[in-house]
Amino acid sequence: MPTVHRPGLRVDSGLTIPESELSWRFSRSSGPGGQGVNTADSRVELLWDVAASAVLSTAQRDRLLDRLSGRIVDGVLTITASEHRAQVRNREAARLRLAELVADALRPPAPPRRPTRPTLGSSRRRLEAKKRRTDVKRLRRPPTD
Repeated sequence: MPTVHRPGLRVDSGLTIPESELSWRFSRSSGPGGQGVNTADSRVELLWDVAASAVLSTAQRDRLLDRLSGRIVDGVLTITASEHRAQVRNREAARLRLAELVADALRPPAPPRRPTRPTLGSSRRRLEAKKRRTDVKRLRRPPTD
């Protein structure tokens, strides 16, 4: 299978990670593959040094390091793929997963919720429902003489 020339991993319109910043490790994979599992290095680890990346601005780097702090060890983000039998397909899966993960982490946070008061109608409906429930439970009690 011929390799396709890639200038880098495109995350979004403003960010492309150059191939020179990505490093790969391969190992034997568990899972499907029959006897090939014992010989083929189809499991893929994609490593990207976020802390030393030249393509990130300071704000982007800080946001990535903060949001992905549970997945980053010593400034390096590691993505593992072993769901396919072929190493090439696992490489593609790892690249796709890295792009999605970085794009999600770089997305700006949602605006904070503005607190609102319940409407007058909703408060009345809630109180009336409570009264109905109280009446139902009162009717279940044994009569007192």
